[in-house]
Amino acid sequence: MSLRLSTVILPYRRWHEGGRAAWMRAEQLGFHTAYTYDHLSWRSFRDGPWFGAVPTLTAAAAVTERMRLGTLVTSPNFRHPVTLAKELISLDDISGGRLTLGIGAGGTGFDATALGQEPWTPRERADRFGEFVPLLHRLLTEDAVSYEGDFYSAHEARNIPGCVQRPRLPFAVAATGPRGLRLAARYGQAWVTTGDPRLFEHGTPEQSVQALRGQAEKLADACAAVGRDVTELDRILLTGFTPDRGRPLESLDAFVDFAGRHQELGFTEIVIHWPIPDSDFAAEQKVFEQIALEAPAQLR
Repeated sequence: MSLRLSTVILPYRRWHEGGRAAWMRAEQLGFHTAYTYDHLSWRSFRDGPWFGAVPTLTAAAAVTERMRLGTLVTSPNFRHPVTLAKELISLDDISGGRLTLGIGAGGTGFDATALGQEPWTPRERADRFGEFVPLLHRLLTEDAVSYEGDFYSAHEARNIPGCVQRPRLPFAVAATGPRGLRLAARYGQAWVTTGDPRLFEHGTPEQSVQALRGQAEKLADACAAVGRDVTELDRILLTGFTPDRGRPLESLDAFVDFAGRHQELGFTEIVIHWPIPDSDFAAEQKVFEQIALEAPAQLR
């Protein structure tokens, strides 16, 4: 199976000052999917411009025709399943059925406290995620939903006519722990990982590959436990967070070597960040575009 190449375009530029052009160029370059982060702000970008994911993807849907669009990732940190479902159904309709929802449990960044709450513990995040995903699944597949849970409620929430994609738009579930992997196995059409964060500072690429192999094995176990064939799920690697860091984007050969090693692990999609000068995602735009245009043919 050919390895798909996708990109993630951070929403830090005004639409008419480079934002629109990047999404249009991504489609011209042939990326399978262009994602964006669904955060209220993020790390070093906190004190600069940062725009909302859903409006950005809506605008991107209007200026593209073929490329899929998505979030990497949406989380319960500031989202509620009822309102999120309405936005997703609308965006799936506007895009003509090109939307993928990357979804995860969230973290301890700025999103975790922006609404005035204390940051949730890992257990609390897992508990909420365990309720969030099944309820969102129902909201996207049923015309009317009522639900009373520990964290979320829905009272006759209507979502007619539902998604363009049937039975609903695909979920790409970001997970490495046992509870998240069980959700990926049960509800996901894809699984997302960034690798093992413990290896980012002092690990080696070889250790990262071993860690990813272990994660994939746990995903297979989770699928087996629910009677699902793990090969039904796409496997997505969001790059930039392994010990390799930005080295795969230094040249076409470097990227093909990196992607090939991860393709051997069973990954079906590699996501690379659109270059951002003077940031952790700095890269030569010319090399980035060469990778987009030439690497997929070498990875078939």
